[in-house]
Amino acid sequence: MIFATAALTAFAPSPLFACAACYGRSDSPLASGMNWGIFTLMAVIVTVLGTFASFFIYIVRRQNAFAKAMEQSLPQNLSEAKV
Repeated sequence: MIFATAALTAFAPSPLFACAACYGRSDSPLASGMNWGIFTLMAVIVTVLGTFASFFIYIVRRQNAFAKAMEQSLPQNLSEAKV
């Protein structure tokens, strides 16, 4: 009995009201706030992805600098090496 009542309540039709942005009133404060929220989240995502990419660029540059320093410090051929 309780299950049937809960199912009827859950599936009973009810009126749906769209927000101002979905309903067509794009100049309302709600739509403006939603747009600013979207822009803010996009800025956060771009910042995080940019930081992530710049970290790997830093790692690659550091690896190349280290390889160049190691190449300059090693003798050119084995005959120059002091044993």
